[in-house]
Order: sequence, then C-alpha cells, then structure tokens
Amino acid sequence: MAGRGQLSFVKMWVVAVAAAIAGHAPDSAAQSAKTGTGADDDLRAVYATSADIADGKRVAETACARCHGLNGVSATKGIPHLAAQRPAFLHLQLLAYRQSARVQNAMDGVVRFLSDDALYKVAAYFGSLEPPRPAAASPGKPAPPKPNPLQAGKAAAAACSGCHGEGGISTTPGMPNLVGLDPKYFAAAMQAYKSGERKNDLMQPAAAGVSEADAAGMALYFALQKPAPAKTPSAGDKAAGKKAASSCGACHGDQGVSGNPATPSLAGQDAEYQEAALKAYKQGARKSDSMKAPAAALDDKTVRNLAAFYAAQQPQAPNVRRPLTLAQWVERCDRCHGVNGNSTDPRMPRLAAQSEEWLDKVLRAYQTGTRKSTAMAAMSSLMSEADVKELAAYYARQTARSVIYVVLPPRK
Repeated sequence: MAGRGQLSFVKMWVVAVAAAIAGHAPDSAAQSAKTGTGADDDLRAVYATSADIADGKRVAETACARCHGLNGVSATKGIPHLAAQRPAFLHLQLLAYRQSARVQNAMDGVVRFLSDDALYKVAAYFGSLEPPRPAAASPGKPAPPKPNPLQAGKAAAAACSGCHGEGGISTTPGMPNLVGLDPKYFAAAMQAYKSGERKNDLMQPAAAGVSEADAAGMALYFALQKPAPAKTPSAGDKAAGKKAASSCGACHGDQGVSGNPATPSLAGQDAEYQEAALKAYKQGARKSDSMKAPAAALDDKTVRNLAAFYAAQQPQAPNVRRPLTLAQWVERCDRCHGVNGNSTDPRMPRLAAQSEEWLDKVLRAYQTGTRKSTAMAAMSSLMSEADVKELAAYYARQTARSVIYVVLPPRK
C-alpha cells in the first residue's frame, strides 16, 4: 500500500487478482451488473490507461462533480467520497444503477445517459485520485467508551438476586425464574410494572427506578445465563398437568419453551409463581386478552397441576447472541474490506476515510433490505443502532490508502 503523496497519479491496476478475490462474493447488485463481454469485464476499470483516466475526468466534470466533487471528496453529508475508491467496485455500482439493480433517483438520472466507455473511465478516474483525509475526531473531550451491555446488565441485575436468585434461578417459592426469558418479554414486563399495568407491591417501586437501558441490559444478562429450573418445590400432579397443558403449547411452546419473544417460556418456572399468575389472570387482576379466557376455564386443582408440570420441564436458552465489541466488529468487517477498511480487492469498497454519514446510511439500508447483499444483510442484521454508529465513526477516522495492483502477463 502507498500513503498520501506517494504514487500520486501513477497506479498500476491488476490483471490477475484471483488469489485475493476468489472467495469474495460482492454486492448482489454488482454481481448482476457484469456486461458479459469477457471473463475480466468486471475488471475493465482496472486496465484503464492514462488517456482513459483523462476521459473519465471530463465525464466527472459534467456528470459527477456537483455532488461528489471533482476531487472525489464530497462536501455534502450523506453523499459518499469517491476519491481512491476501488475502480472495479465503482464500475460495477455504476452498471448496477443503470440496470436498476440499484435504485437511487439522483444516480439513475445521471448514469442513464452515459455510455459503457464513460462508466468505466469515470470509475478509473476517481480510483486514480488521492484518498480523502480521515474525519477528525469531535472537538472537546473524547466521548466515553461505550459500556459493555452485558457487564452493565450484570451490574444492574445484582439487586435482583436477593429475590430471584443468583443468575436469575429462583430459590424462593413464589419468586419467578428470570433465566430463560426472551429479552423482549423481560423488557416489556419491566415496563408493565413501571407503568402500573402489572400490579405487584415489590416490583412496582423496584421497576420505577430502572432506566430503559438498564432494563435492556438486565434482560440480556439473564437471557445469556445457563438456564436451569427454579430450585423450589411444587405440589401438583405433573402427569395430570401434562394432559391439561395440551391447549397451552400453541402459545407457550412444546414443553413450555416459547418460540415467540412476546410470549414467556414456562419451562422450569417456579410453580407457586405460575399458580399465582394464572389465578390473577382468572380474577382479572392481571390483564391479558389472550390469557383471560383460557385461565377462566381452569379450576384451582388444574392450575396447580399445570404449574407442577411446567416447573418440572427443562428451560432452554432464548435465541440471543452475545453482543460484540467495536474491536470484534472491526475484525469481522476487515476480513472483506481490508485492514482498517483499506481493501486490496478492486471489487470490494474501501471504507477507510469514507463519509461517516454515508457509512451509517448504507448499513441501515442493508438492515432494512433497501440495499441488497446476502452477506451484508446477514452481518448488519446483528448490529444494534450503537454498533452502526460506532462502526461508521471508526472507519471514517481511518487513514485511506492507495493500493498498487500489479499487472501480470497473460497466461500462455
């Protein structure tokens, strides 16, 4: 790699980069945008001559400079920098816009009137420019590091162990297990106690002092603990409870393990707590449209048997991923986009020194599906809002590097 000031306009583009890109699956829009005139057609911009680059500059002056800057450095938030972007990537994206594989109103109108030659030449031109400077850190005191949500949740949950047991496994009859609950259900229950929708003399004042962030952290902490049944006795008939539970499985899952985040798992839950909850639904003290009718049809003996059956079942961990740190996210992104976002694959975009607003916008587009890529959709779907913001800021502050592509002679 070459830094700023080195190889200013002298760049050699690769003819054979198979070893570096054989396993790479570029954006699906880019894959479908190949013109098919040759095996290396998607690398056409890589072969550009100095004359081609000069022609590309003339195209950029009339078609691109207004938004992206003639030097390829955008002065407008939400518009990407193109300077020193990988030329094959730019060419493929331009083709994708023209073929409507990617849709963006401003770009559609521009590329529609450009020839094949103009597209690869303007891509080569922007690829030949000096990289943009990395974004400066915000003035003033540096932002405090983002707290680890799992550690923060563990700290917040410490106050719960006195009643709900270490790690959310209850040892007190009448106190519910917190382990094995989906975080969405846990957070909703905390909010219901906080708002007064759910009544409990102990939980209402306790929940009142818990912030939304702390509730989310606690939910994550308990969801990631090894699940185990409550260490409390049950008085009912488990076999009779199993027969009575046949109508409960549609919502609470087979053996009491729910597959719906909005519906709690009952497996391993404290029997006395379950019995009290069902009676509260039956009497109307606890509100739920889905639980009111089923609970009303149960007599006290059946309620006790149901509670005993579910208390004896093995709880399962909900489908929750352990959150990644910024360093862990960067390590994953760098696998494709190069160290610190400086890709060495001409088909893969450089992230280093890219517009922070643009990176944020693109990641969210992959999350919502408005921008298509199987790999990026899978990756971005695991990112929280904080992860997206941190990654965008991180790569915007990395130093962009030019890359030398070595031309190899054709095979004989």
